[in-house]
Amino acid sequence: MFLKRRTRAKNGDRYEYWELVRTVRTARGPRHETVAYLGKLDEGEARRQYGWADLDALLEGCEPDTQLRLDLPGRSPSIEPEWRRINVRGVQVERVREFGRVWAALSVWRRLGLHRLLREALPTGQERVGWDAVACVLAVGRFCAQASELSVAEQWYEGTALPDVLGVPADQINESRLYRGLDQLLACKDAICRHLQERWGSWFGASYDFLLYDVTSTYFEGAADENPKAQRGYSRDNRSDCEQVCIGLVVTREGLPVGYEVFAGNRNDVTTLEEIVELMEGKYGKANRVWVTDRGIVSEDNLQFLRDRGARYLVGTPKSQLRRYEAELLDAEGWHAIREGLDVKLVTAPDGSSERFVLCRSRERAAKERAMLERQIVRLRKALEKIDTGLQKRPSPDAEKVERRIGRWLGRNPAAERVFDVAVKKDPDGRACGLRVSERAERLDWASLAQGAYLLRTNHTSEDPVELWKWYIHLTQAESAFRTSKSDLVLRPVFHRKEHRVDAHILVCFLALAMWRTLEQWMASKGLGTCARQFLLEMDTLHSMDVVLPTDGGTQLHLRTVSKPEKPLTMLLERLDLRVPQLPQRLANVVQKI
Repeated sequence: MFLKRRTRAKNGDRYEYWELVRTVRTARGPRHETVAYLGKLDEGEARRQYGWADLDALLEGCEPDTQLRLDLPGRSPSIEPEWRRINVRGVQVERVREFGRVWAALSVWRRLGLHRLLREALPTGQERVGWDAVACVLAVGRFCAQASELSVAEQWYEGTALPDVLGVPADQINESRLYRGLDQLLACKDAICRHLQERWGSWFGASYDFLLYDVTSTYFEGAADENPKAQRGYSRDNRSDCEQVCIGLVVTREGLPVGYEVFAGNRNDVTTLEEIVELMEGKYGKANRVWVTDRGIVSEDNLQFLRDRGARYLVGTPKSQLRRYEAELLDAEGWHAIREGLDVKLVTAPDGSSERFVLCRSRERAAKERAMLERQIVRLRKALEKIDTGLQKRPSPDAEKVERRIGRWLGRNPAAERVFDVAVKKDPDGRACGLRVSERAERLDWASLAQGAYLLRTNHTSEDPVELWKWYIHLTQAESAFRTSKSDLVLRPVFHRKEHRVDAHILVCFLALAMWRTLEQWMASKGLGTCARQFLLEMDTLHSMDVVLPTDGGTQLHLRTVSKPEKPLTMLLERLDLRVPQLPQRLANVVQKI
């Protein structure tokens, strides 16, 4: 709600009065509805109302509408300021609320134009709170790391400045309304993805010639028995005891999320690629796009599928294929240095096909793999010696049990497993009486040569291995997006049981991720780096509050304002063209004097 000045002419005289107005949704669009006529107010009385500037304009980076400014700078020079004597001992601060992080989230939400998109896309009925506002609350809550709709409704929303900024009272946001908002929002998934792609293209000049694809999983708290996609499978969260769903995410080279799909929790990563490619091409066209994926999503069938569609690809390759390029690894010619300790070489396929391979070797990665191998060899050697000593002292009648024990140790040390050949010795009675262990020196030599080396595979026509490597390394953007979703945006665990609610929950997480990545790109465009996490920690220091000023006349001035940011944060906000709403200037001076 806000104050609106009205002017009326009667019998040749002009009268000015104020009315309290709120914005409501109607079948013809948003309209102003008069809540109460306040009569003729002098300037001092008008200032007793909460001195917020035009929030819409501030959020969208525009000049505030002078109609909604209560300080009226330069509009009414005939109005003189009214001075009041303040009892400084009675000054109080009330209703302190979280402001900074939600303001940053709302600024991104509005500048992405999601409020306009959802206002048009979501249905309009007799609801007291528009579904676009509910969607905004859901996305901002997830952006601010709220784990569930229940926590948003019962605790978080009322403790923020959102009721003031959005104009939606706290008693209108409850768990049921948020769940219904999830149901409404899910139908807009495709429209949201298309809108984001267009907005990023116009704002940041984002291109979609390279798409990076990866898969993660998120687990459920509870049975999730009403969701057929909830299955047990390979868990990236180390929660194999819980049912889960898999999420395939497509991002640009900048890390901007373009689209996603939800798969059953037991779905093999390799089987998802064709579905994602067809989905993205059906929505956005082929457009000579290059697909970049990790080796865990690659199979010969997938690559043939991409070739049949005329698509370009750049993918990781299992390390077992390095054996075919042992000579190239030993050859010192043809290497290109990317930086100190990292070299790449372009090699042709041994079968003479049109594919090329990029051979990469990293000194830092080699040192890491060498240390891991040495630790595993020492650990495995001690374990095998212990088993051998125990069997010599006390032979075991169950040789299969001994073999299983050896197998467990080999499985715990996969890098060292290939170096050892282990066999169980048996006595004339068939009992396991010891181990026959040998270390293969040639395998150890190959392991030393292959340490730090990996292979990329592509059908792209580029002849520059450095360029191809740089394209592939952008795949870390997808991995980073998953880390942000799980750590900062609390994607896991999922508390919903129904399939459509789970899909809607993941859509809200996708929206929050899009807002997070947009903030990072916004900061990068202003020369502020891409650490949105640190910027939001700075924004957490901002709070909204009510300053109560007791006057000598027995009345109180209630001024709703925002705490003044420290100098470093002020500089950040200036670079981002972000302005937080403050008191009218003359009233702010009064508060500063106090």
